[in-house]
Amino acid sequence: MSLGDERDSSGGYGGTGQTRTRLPESGSDVYGGARRGGRSSSRSLVTVVGVVVLLIAAIAFANRGGDDSGSATGDENQPKSSTTAASGTRPVDGKAAGIPGGFARDEQGAQSAAANYAVTLVSADILKPARRAEIVQQVFVADKQAELAAKLDKAYSKEFLSNIGLDENGNAAAGNTYVSRTVPIGTRVTSNSASAATVEVWCTGVFGMAGENSTSPAGSDWFTMTLQLRWAGNDWKVESFSQKDGPTPVPGDSRASSADEMAKAVEEYGGFTYAR
Repeated sequence: MSLGDERDSSGGYGGTGQTRTRLPESGSDVYGGARRGGRSSSRSLVTVVGVVVLLIAAIAFANRGGDDSGSATGDENQPKSSTTAASGTRPVDGKAAGIPGGFARDEQGAQSAAANYAVTLVSADILKPARRAEIVQQVFVADKQAELAAKLDKAYSKEFLSNIGLDENGNAAAGNTYVSRTVPIGTRVTSNSASAATVEVWCTGVFGMAGENSTSPAGSDWFTMTLQLRWAGNDWKVESFSQKDGPTPVPGDSRASSADEMAKAVEEYGGFTYAR
């Protein structure tokens, strides 16, 4: 299940509940390049020797150390280590209604808030009316709660729930388990101030119905959520959010698990609190 598959003009509420798995076209190089045939043994030997020489040179350069000066010809578009390395700072002080809260009033706090809220907003809980009301109250700024609650209630109507195999309370039939797990891959701040921030969260997830008779078995999806955050009530809260597909990697060759394996995984493996 993926929020935002069907978007309205306000930016990303609602959805069809369907996911898409992209497969490479058969008989072609998925990265667009033609495959080359085998090379002669002498050519291979030269290549191997060249690689070894380059490795030795790279190791020697890395071991020089002591030169922290910037390069005048460096690519400024390359990510800095601080944007990808774990900071070691605890992301939150506690939880409310099972949702992490108490994020720091800085850029890292905004990223942690966005990552955790993305997990909550694309979860199986959001499909349950009673639980959805708690999520809205905990995640969104107070002056947007009524508006967003109405949009989410309309998106996840009784008809929508029935189409994906759930009853009006968001519960699956006996013998089935509805799966909606989201995992943040990374975050990126596009704007930030003391009172507001915009954060993009690149995610993957598992969505669908795990059951022997399921017509929409659990599959994977890749998407990016953009969350507009505001500092309110001594915490980061969501003012609005939207979603788009991708970036999506080439599918791997892993064997698909059975419905029982998927259902057990949902029950046996807990979630995480996410930091930058």
